[in-house]
Amino acid sequence: MATKNDTIGKTFTVIILLCLVCSIIVAGSAVGLKERQEANAALAKQGNILSTAGVDFAGRGAEAVFSERVQVFTYNRETGEVTAHSSMIAMENALAEVRVQSVGEGDVAGVRNMRNELPVFAVNDENGELQSYVLEVRGAGLWGMMYAFLALESDGQTIRGLNFYDHAETPGLGGEIQNPRWRSRFEGKKAVDDDGDVAIRVVKGASSDNEVDALSGATITSNGVDNTFQFWLSGKAYGSFLTKLREEGAI
Repeated sequence: MATKNDTIGKTFTVIILLCLVCSIIVAGSAVGLKERQEANAALAKQGNILSTAGVDFAGRGAEAVFSERVQVFTYNRETGEVTAHSSMIAMENALAEVRVQSVGEGDVAGVRNMRNELPVFAVNDENGELQSYVLEVRGAGLWGMMYAFLALESDGQTIRGLNFYDHAETPGLGGEIQNPRWRSRFEGKKAVDDDGDVAIRVVKGASSDNEVDALSGATITSNGVDNTFQFWLSGKAYGSFLTKLREEGAI
C-alpha cells in the first residue's frame, strides 16, 4: 500500500516533469518562430515607411513595392558619410554592430542615447525618380516614447508625411497624433529653413505658415512632438544630412 509521502513525491515529480516539457516546448517555439517574427516586423516597418511617403501598395503588398521603390542608406552624423545597404534587414544588422552612444546635453526630446549611423530611406516614384526621404524619429510623450517616420520631399525641406506608428498616449487626447486629419496639417510645411534651422513648430494657437496647432487637452504630448522635431532635425541628428541635401542634391 502506497504511503502518503509516496503520493506527494510522485505528484511533485509529475509537476516538475510537466514544467520541463512545457518549458522545452515554449523555448522551441520561440526559437522556431524568431525568423518569422523578424520578417513580420520588417514587413510592418516597410508598410509604415511606404504609407508615410504616400505610396499606395494595396494589391501588391509592402514587401514587393518596397524592394522596387525604396533604397536603404545610413548616414553617419559625425563623418557625413552615406552608406548604401542591400535591404532593410541588412541595414539593421549593420546598425546592431554600431555602438550606442549617450546623447549628452541638449536632449529636448528625451532621447538618451543613439548611434552615429542614422537610417535614411530614399523613396522613388513609379518612374524611378527620387520622390522623398523618410527618416526615423522618436521623442518622449506623456506616457512613453513616441516612434514615428517623417517623410520629406526630395528638396530635404518640405514635409510630405508624418506617421506615429508606435506610442502609449491617451486615446482621444494625445493618441490623436495618429489621427490622419491632424497629421495632414504637417504636409507642405517646411521642416527646416534655408539656413538649416528647424522651422516646423507645434504650438497652441498656430498662426504662421510653419506652425501646427497643438492637440486640445494634450499639452505634454504636443510639446513632445515639437521637441521631437527640434531634436531630430537639428545638428544632433539629421540636421547635417538635410544640409547636405540642400547643398549637394540627392544622395
